[in-house]
Amino acid sequence: MYTAIQVPGFIAVTLAIVVFFIGAGINARVAAFRNWNIPDAVTGGLLAALVTLGLRTVLDIEINFSLDARDFLLLYFFAGIGLNAKLSDLAAGGKPFLILLGLTLVYLVLQNGVALAGAWALDLPDGMAVLLGSAALIGGHGTVLAWAPIVGQNFALTTAAEVGIASATLGLVLASLIGGPIARTIIQRDRLNGTPLGAEPVMGLTHEQQKDTRPDIDHIGLMRTILVLNLVILIAYPIHAAITEAGIKLPLFLICMLTAIMMTNIVPKVAPTLEWPTRSRALALISDLSLNVFLCMSLMSMQLWALQGLGSALAIVLGAQTLVAAVYILFVVYPLMGRDYDAAVISAGFSGIALGATPTAIANMSAVTKAHGPAPTPFIILPLVSAFFIDIANAVVITFLTTP
Repeated sequence: MYTAIQVPGFIAVTLAIVVFFIGAGINARVAAFRNWNIPDAVTGGLLAALVTLGLRTVLDIEINFSLDARDFLLLYFFAGIGLNAKLSDLAAGGKPFLILLGLTLVYLVLQNGVALAGAWALDLPDGMAVLLGSAALIGGHGTVLAWAPIVGQNFALTTAAEVGIASATLGLVLASLIGGPIARTIIQRDRLNGTPLGAEPVMGLTHEQQKDTRPDIDHIGLMRTILVLNLVILIAYPIHAAITEAGIKLPLFLICMLTAIMMTNIVPKVAPTLEWPTRSRALALISDLSLNVFLCMSLMSMQLWALQGLGSALAIVLGAQTLVAAVYILFVVYPLMGRDYDAAVISAGFSGIALGATPTAIANMSAVTKAHGPAPTPFIILPLVSAFFIDIANAVVITFLTTP
């Protein structure tokens, strides 16, 4: 019998900030983590998840965090991405977007092929392959929770939810760990360089920009930026409700990003004297804060004990999925995306598409750009692919695979 402790939202956010500083401190002292572009939030979040696992295993204490604040931070973050999306970026992202979409659709099929092959080789029960493929990895926890009852009913698999959640959890961990090293390998091998560090910030601030002590961020700029972000989110809510009412399911954070893109390319033209936060240090800081606290909360709340008792089959298949993802990124995604710095940043993010979630992909890319310089285009096209188009294709594939 476990003693459950429910951590309320305010304390959960506070702990997430502490977890971030612990991760940042570890990364500052461990050169390997820093050199391989492991995000500070990932280091701290995984350590916190291991602590909660230890408390449950040793002391029979189960920690559960309230995550309402986390979901709101996600809206802030993606609204910030949208506010930085100039028309020139969108135009430049047209061809790369189509290429990335095609590569992701191909990988969707490949990933389910690996899952089917692994389930067949290990003689796993019918239906398990669905939960070891795109439903859990590309889809993540939300997709698993939506499809697990159907998989369980169609294949008489009573452990469908547990297997799916375990796969999604392990995939999130793996995605957080391989993106940075893959990008670093590419950047060093091909001697790539990002935009000069003095360029205007796009997502977060580079390590050099963080050392800049110029007093160009004041309370007025921060309040103005927060107000604009809040207005974007307020406008996005009724748009999301109308789209949902029409039978189209899109995540709210994607609607926030699209709304921000529309506003940031219209409002400055209509009101040229109005100060707008696009590419400002204030927006970069708020985006960075939102993403890091979101990721810390996501990782520290992972229930790693869901991985226990599932035997070696899960490790074997997920190990194969990770190997295939790494090979695909290095030898397919990076070359076809152009073999340049943007392609290297997208390669870091593709691990999030392949094994984890969109915020993980963005965190991986952010860690790379902090070390090597900004890359605007990847932060625009990758969320559109991973949070919109691929969800539709994934639903079609899962429907096919769940038909007995």
